[in-house]
Amino acid sequence: MSSDKRSITVLGLGPMGRAMAAALLDRGYTVTVWNRTASRADELVARGAVQAADVAEALAANDVVVLSLTDYAAMYEVLEPAGAALAGRTLVNLSSDTPEQARAAARWAAERGAVHLTGGVTVPPSGIGQPDSVTFYSGPRAAFDTCRPHLEVITGRTDHRGEDPGLAALFYQLGMVMFWTSMLSFWQAVALARANGLKAADILPHAVDTARSLPGFFAFYAERIDAGDHSGDVDRLAMGTASVEHVLHTHADSGVDTRLPAAVVDLFRHGMAAGHAADSFSSLVELLTGTEA
Repeated sequence: MSSDKRSITVLGLGPMGRAMAAALLDRGYTVTVWNRTASRADELVARGAVQAADVAEALAANDVVVLSLTDYAAMYEVLEPAGAALAGRTLVNLSSDTPEQARAAARWAAERGAVHLTGGVTVPPSGIGQPDSVTFYSGPRAAFDTCRPHLEVITGRTDHRGEDPGLAALFYQLGMVMFWTSMLSFWQAVALARANGLKAADILPHAVDTARSLPGFFAFYAERIDAGDHSGDVDRLAMGTASVEHVLHTHADSGVDTRLPAAVVDLFRHGMAAGHAADSFSSLVELLTGTEA
C-alpha cells in the first residue's frame, strides 16, 4: 500500500473515470486503475497508469480510492468481494445516487473499516481538471481535508456541505432537477418551433436570453419563500395559470406532444383548487413539499 501523497486509485473507467485518472496523471500522480472491461485502461496505462489485476489489488495500492461507477449498487457489486481490503481506505464516491443511498453506503463502509466521502460532480467529463469546475462533498470533515489536494485536481473547486453523507448527493440532485427540467423545456420549445417552420438555431438567442433572466427570479423568490411570503402583490397564480394554459393550447394547435405543458398546467390548477388564485406563483412550493393537500 502506498502512503505517497501523490498516489491514488481510481475504480471505474467510464468517460468520467477516465477523465479523472487522466487529470491526476497530468498532475504527476501515480494512478492505479481498475475496470471490469480491462481494455478501457489501455490509454491510461500508455500514459503511465498502473493497471490492477483485480479490485483487491487496486485497493491495496493506495489509501485513497476514487469511485466513478454508475450508481451505488455497482459500488457494492465491485467492492463487496474485496472484503478486508477495504479496511483503512478512504472511499471518495463520485458515483451518482440518492442521499439515502449515500448514507447507507457510509454505514456500510464504516462496518468494513473504511471512510466514505460522498461526492457530486457538477460537470461532464470535459470539465474534469478545470479550475472553475465544482464538486460537492459531504462526510467526515477530517477525511475531506486530508483528501482535498487530490480532489482539487479532479475539479478546481470543492464544496464540503457538511458531515451528513447525504448532503453532497442532495446538492447534486438539486442541480440535476434544475438541469434536466431546463433542458427538457428547451427541447420542448425546439419541438414547438419546428412544428411552426423554425429551426433550433432560430430560437437559440431567445432561449439564452430567457435563461439569463432566471437568476433574478431565483433571488427574488428565494427571499420571499424563506420568509413565508406568498402574497400576490407582484404576481398571482391565477395569472400564471392563464399563461401556462396558453402554452398548452399553442402546443395542441401545433400538433406537438403536450405531456410536459399539460403537467405544468395540472400543477397550477392544483394550486388554484387549493385556494391560491390570489397568491404568488411561489405558493406552489407549499404544494410540492406536501405542506398542503
